[in-house]
Amino acid sequence: MATGISLPFWQVTRFFGFSPSFFSNPRNVHHINMGPLLQAILGYSQVLLRVLEKWETLNPFKIVTFLKSPRNKPILFYSITDKTWYPLFKRRLFMMKNKFNRHSVELVSRRLLAAVFFIVLFSTLIQIEGTAKAVDLTTAIRQIAKQNIPAVVHIEVTQRQEIANPFLPFDNSPFFRFFFDVPGMPRKFQRELKGLGTGMLMNDKGYILTNNHVVGGATEISVLLADGSKYDAKLIGADPKTDLAVIKISSPSSLPHVTFGDSDKMEVGDWVIAIGHPRGLDQTVTQGIISAKHRRGITDPSSYQDFLQTDAAINPGNSGGPLLNLKGEVIGVNAAIVSQSGGFEGIGFAIPSNMAIYVAKSLIANGKVARGWLGVSTQDLTPELAKSFGLPSPRGALVADVVKGSPAEKAGIRRGDVIIDYRGKPIPDGSSLRNQVATSPIKGRVDITIIRNGKRLKIPVKIGNLEQAIRRQASSLKARLGINAAPLKSKIARKFGLNRRKGVVITWVDPSGPLGEQGFEVGDLILEIDGRSVKGLEGLMNLVRRLRPHQRLTLLALDHRTGRTGYVQIRVR
Repeated sequence: MATGISLPFWQVTRFFGFSPSFFSNPRNVHHINMGPLLQAILGYSQVLLRVLEKWETLNPFKIVTFLKSPRNKPILFYSITDKTWYPLFKRRLFMMKNKFNRHSVELVSRRLLAAVFFIVLFSTLIQIEGTAKAVDLTTAIRQIAKQNIPAVVHIEVTQRQEIANPFLPFDNSPFFRFFFDVPGMPRKFQRELKGLGTGMLMNDKGYILTNNHVVGGATEISVLLADGSKYDAKLIGADPKTDLAVIKISSPSSLPHVTFGDSDKMEVGDWVIAIGHPRGLDQTVTQGIISAKHRRGITDPSSYQDFLQTDAAINPGNSGGPLLNLKGEVIGVNAAIVSQSGGFEGIGFAIPSNMAIYVAKSLIANGKVARGWLGVSTQDLTPELAKSFGLPSPRGALVADVVKGSPAEKAGIRRGDVIIDYRGKPIPDGSSLRNQVATSPIKGRVDITIIRNGKRLKIPVKIGNLEQAIRRQASSLKARLGINAAPLKSKIARKFGLNRRKGVVITWVDPSGPLGEQGFEVGDLILEIDGRSVKGLEGLMNLVRRLRPHQRLTLLALDHRTGRTGYVQIRVR
């Protein structure tokens, strides 16, 4: 079935010099066996095409071209069926022949026949073009799959965890050990966990990019290639903040690898292809589109997120696999889904390739990721706040606080400034600014555009080192709270089996400090301070830095032993 054009027929006929009144004049229309055709002409072209396909008279003839001669001369009509040219005079009978039957049809006029010809020809071209596009998409997906499947690997991991003996719940109690201890009874058991995931070979040297949640904490990692060969892999580096990791295998021969594209060039609606090993099913290819960009807050709010959202099917086991554009380039690393059932429900997320490349290169070079530091706390703008600051829209990052001695303070950025541009890229919100700063070269100079008192200013800033800043500020935790803390995705958090999205885990406690006096232990979690969520270690630092000496606080904490949460009041130093 041909696909009709979307223009109303009257617009088409005007192209040939008709006016709507032409069809209402009986002298212009001779109704001889033309009822179905004229009825279709008065409607849309799609209806016309359906009639023409069923009309036996025109069906055997494929109109190729008309040759218009001077006025009152015949028009030539070519039939592919008969391979013959026929003369056609204005308002004259024309015999259309085929081997099945013979029909006489009086055609209304040259113009009308030309209009019919135009619609049939144009619609046929659209049909051919649409079919060609469908064939092209199928061919593209097939070629992309053949090109990239050899570079997509199946990852198997083994993780051993120590767990406390459930029959000795009070094994730290001298009283319990004295009366109930059984000689030889183990106080801890080892539990072995198996996991599956996907990865992609980054180059021919055997470096493989995958997710941190696939290989993080693994004691053994093995990699199965598409050709069936199997290798042991070692962890090069992992970055929990972006959920990315790099592992490496050693092969005597050159290995196939993927090619990376520019994720910033992807737009909503672009076709994408996902390759992975969902639920252990090797080399599964699915396709979809980019559903949305810049999704944040999907997993850990304290992490660096800028997800591409896609409806290409992603299931458990796909994690770490590539999301590719129609050029066969990796534009994302499949990482997460939103699902109530545990299976795919049309909402998947991939880490943009530009972020993944930056992290992977840092992990290969240094085993860790060095991030830039600006030294500001920001909040997103509401329409009301934007109006009060004289901004046309709520886009930008409002500076709520500036760290003393930070790069921002040294450059002259103040509380109340609105950052709207960073290194030439628009800043829609605080998360976007945080991601941009994190990937900035340390000690490099960047230009930041702000709005201050309604005026647009450009400020050059020398970016600092986030890790060093946190290390310097860690002393304030010891001084004010009497503790040290770590992010929830640290080794100590995994050791205690903590599975929380918000908060920090305590790694050291001063028994005589504010928290030690209240019975806090290593492994406990701090979730809130005075009703404010603790979003990672950096968030805790920001909250502590604002405290007054001897200020009273209400903490929401989690006891790692019982798993219960509760509120505790303390007075800081």
